[in-house]
Amino acid sequence: MSVTFEKFLVKEDFEGYEDPVKYETFKPKLEKYVQNLNENIKPEYAITLPKPIEELRADQFNAVDYLYKEKLLTEKEFEITDCNNPELAEKISKGEYSSVDVLKAFAKRATIAHQLTNCAMEIFIDEGLERAKYLDEYLAKNGKTIGPLHGLPISLKEHYKYKGKVCHASFVSLIDNVAEDHSTTIQILENLGAVFYIRTNQPQCLMHLCSENNYVGGARSPYNISLSAGGSSSGEGALVSMGGSVAGVGSDIGGSVRSPAAFSGCFSLRPSNKRISLAGAVASGSGQESIVAVCGPLARSLEDVDYWMKSYINDGEPWELDQDCVRMPWRDVPKPAAKDLTIAVMYDDGIVKPTPPIQRGLKETVAKLEKAGVKIVEFKPIKAQEALDLINDMYTADGNVSSKKLLSQSGEPLTKLTKWYLNYGRGKKSFTIYENHQLNVARDLLRQEYLEYFNNNKIDFILSPTSSNVAPKPEEVFNWSYTTLWNILDSPTIVFQTGLFQDPKIDKWDDSFKDYKYRSDLEELELTNYKPEEFIGAPIGLQLSGKRYYDEEVVAAGKTIGDILGVKILKN
Repeated sequence: MSVTFEKFLVKEDFEGYEDPVKYETFKPKLEKYVQNLNENIKPEYAITLPKPIEELRADQFNAVDYLYKEKLLTEKEFEITDCNNPELAEKISKGEYSSVDVLKAFAKRATIAHQLTNCAMEIFIDEGLERAKYLDEYLAKNGKTIGPLHGLPISLKEHYKYKGKVCHASFVSLIDNVAEDHSTTIQILENLGAVFYIRTNQPQCLMHLCSENNYVGGARSPYNISLSAGGSSSGEGALVSMGGSVAGVGSDIGGSVRSPAAFSGCFSLRPSNKRISLAGAVASGSGQESIVAVCGPLARSLEDVDYWMKSYINDGEPWELDQDCVRMPWRDVPKPAAKDLTIAVMYDDGIVKPTPPIQRGLKETVAKLEKAGVKIVEFKPIKAQEALDLINDMYTADGNVSSKKLLSQSGEPLTKLTKWYLNYGRGKKSFTIYENHQLNVARDLLRQEYLEYFNNNKIDFILSPTSSNVAPKPEEVFNWSYTTLWNILDSPTIVFQTGLFQDPKIDKWDDSFKDYKYRSDLEELELTNYKPEEFIGAPIGLQLSGKRYYDEEVVAAGKTIGDILGVKILKN
């Protein structure tokens, strides 16, 4: 490879970050943290791995396939854990399943998922069982449930504050940061009857489409555990795709809900901002408003995403607890008919060409949509490079001051992709307030230009890759232009599964690629990483994006697409 990632590390010298002597003082706490995680793995739920985990990774082991083929759960446990959310909630409310039995089934499946994918940061099944017992007693005594999520086991990205538990966001310096209260979203979910038992893995700085950190290491894609689960809601992608929770709570400022869904094999929604509360989430970028992070669900179907959103918003009323949330109930939007849809397709954003499996996923999906009656037009991206440059400037507009403060307090080693992220924009050189205002102006002009494209061309949605490639090798994903575009536009975006998986016999570069002229060093860096034989079985997930605050329409259209594709990852 003629281009290495080090070539891009020119805007931050990393002076004052790493300190091996200081970091040494944190190691006993880190070791204790991992010990607590391992001790909370219940032996009755654990399995004996068929080989050491490193050998399984070398074999590109498919954990999902193994789960079913080896029948690692009982028939009843599979029945429970493969229910969709509305069905499971109904069965609990009618007493067909107890909350305790449901939690035990999901806890077992989550434990297996963690053993194979390293998806967990913290496991606390006994607390979950106590909560489930309380819910069963409440239902027996009152003849009704607490709320629409009564008894549903929901997983949580670690950086959401959880009362009485450490909340570190993968910064070693925050290893003693015990939360006094739940974050708003966790409190709302608890009010609605959810059961918590696991908090999940995420990368250092929360700014990677991967998951490496100095706590527990990275999470892996369950369809090929040699590959990354994505990031930064890394563990959520792996856990949900393995069926270890009914839904996971993630967050997204650059692709952090969508890349784990695409890379790990599930569905997700990046909502428009201020619909779901982020109050009480720990991150280095807190306080900046140029590019706002959003909270969003990951699940195994869009019906489950819809149920989560409707329950959270309409029953939870987040605007009553968080001043930043807009009072906007979740609307019931029926699935549109295929013939009524006009979808623009972005085959290439002009920055990094999609690899063969992504090209095949787009081509086959478009063919099925057209056959069903969907009107398809090609979308030539509008100012994609400008959008990428703009958002990267926004991410590091403070000159990395916030990230440096949290990282340098422990002197922890910087991961490869943290170094990459710290070189966005101007790196260590900050923007002035005036310059930051100009970034905001450019952002709003770009949003207006895209809105006019939707309206003037009567486009309902834009279909695009989630990434130029399927799940990457750990710390080998550098470009996020396909996801960050929708962050800067604040466009609601789902990730859906095509039902297709990478096949090294099919997904090869054609002969024309031999003479391909890379459009940039970034493109060369990404595309030379793709070797067909190293990505066997990786799921092929795509994105569907809509106009701002058309969240319900995007989810509804996604259901129609799911019907057309016939994709179903729940086995029941």
